[in-house]
Amino acid sequence: MRIAMIGTGYVGLVSGVCFSDFGHDVVCVDKIEAKVETLRAGGVPIYEPGLDDMLRRNVEAGRLSFTTELAEAVAGARAVFIAVGTPTRRGDGHADLTYVYAAAKELADVIEPGTVVVTKSTVPVGTNREVARVIAARLAETGRDCAFEVASNPEFLREGAAIEDFMRPDRVVVGVESEDAQAVMAEIYRPLSLREAPVMYTSLESAEIIKYAANAFLATKITFINEIADLCEKVGGDVKAVSKGIGMDGRIGPKFLHAGPGYGGSCFPKDTAALARIGQDHSVPMRIVETVIDVNDARKRRMVDKIMDALGGSVNGKSIAILGVTFKPETDDMRDSPSLTIVPALVGGGAKVAVTDPEGRKEGEALLPGVRWAEDAYDAAAGADAVVLMTEWNQFRALDLPRLHAGMSGDLFIDLRNVYEPQTARDAGFTFVGVGRS
Repeated sequence: MRIAMIGTGYVGLVSGVCFSDFGHDVVCVDKIEAKVETLRAGGVPIYEPGLDDMLRRNVEAGRLSFTTELAEAVAGARAVFIAVGTPTRRGDGHADLTYVYAAAKELADVIEPGTVVVTKSTVPVGTNREVARVIAARLAETGRDCAFEVASNPEFLREGAAIEDFMRPDRVVVGVESEDAQAVMAEIYRPLSLREAPVMYTSLESAEIIKYAANAFLATKITFINEIADLCEKVGGDVKAVSKGIGMDGRIGPKFLHAGPGYGGSCFPKDTAALARIGQDHSVPMRIVETVIDVNDARKRRMVDKIMDALGGSVNGKSIAILGVTFKPETDDMRDSPSLTIVPALVGGGAKVAVTDPEGRKEGEALLPGVRWAEDAYDAAAGADAVVLMTEWNQFRALDLPRLHAGMSGDLFIDLRNVYEPQTARDAGFTFVGVGRS
């Protein structure tokens, strides 16, 4: 099947490449000429493990191409996916749907009869119906007679594991209103049937809500265990033992029960804010979600206090090494990363900060002024009073702790991800501070 993908950001590019790997003929369209040229040359503008190899393989096979021309991409396409950005709108927490509706309006000028327009972007309830209205209004304005369908197909991709999530999904959610649209979507995802991946068909509104509800629930689990970690520190518990104990309950499960400096990234902050706003707009307050947002924001600031307390109440004149600045490992994404709250606060407090991250420097140099970028953990820790492990990259999971300690001026190891056992760090000469570990 021929598929057009509007947008080559994280969601659009990963989805387009993976659809082509299914065997579909995929054309990805983007207005940024430089990005399209990079993609045509086999380059990938984002860091996602395995994506570059899969992209080149499918380009060489003739199943994947890139263009700046919407008409070229849409010609002959049975399904057109809208995968443009929906950032949080400044001031009110709403998802900004400017790019979605602009894409829909432009699409109306080139869409072909029988096309299914699929919203892949994360959008609030009612957006797909508005997309249909925008297209229909533009068709009426231009006098074009063109029947089309709409569908909602939210993504559930984890940065750093996106290809695996796409190829072996827990579920595929599809919101449709006609048998024809369902048949097209079924054909698109038919390659997953060999893996028995469940495809769930539902209404447009339910599909839209599922995406927000899923991310809000996961954000709630993270926030819950962070508050339990604070309690553990006060009463003498170990949050890792508590997480394991409650995670063994099948009704709860172990995932997203890892205490740390708070959630970040492109999804959880944006989607929790949008869901809270949707609830307010419909007079159904999302009180749990609103609290999660507030607690997570405070969590990042609390980590600054933790570091300062460990250094005697002030970081002025202290040398601090930061290991990891992206919001999670295996991505170069800095959006809403805890480091964007913590590092500037340390610099502002008079600390000399050295940072290292396997993929974060490209974005981080502009976002974290006043720091020294180091080649690796040992370079960052040279002469440091304290080391702060902020992102649990594999490169930081098996450090030579005696070597790290030997190069430092101080002996403080602050592990905000609980990667290391306290006694292991102490045996290497460190004074250890974890999260939720008395």
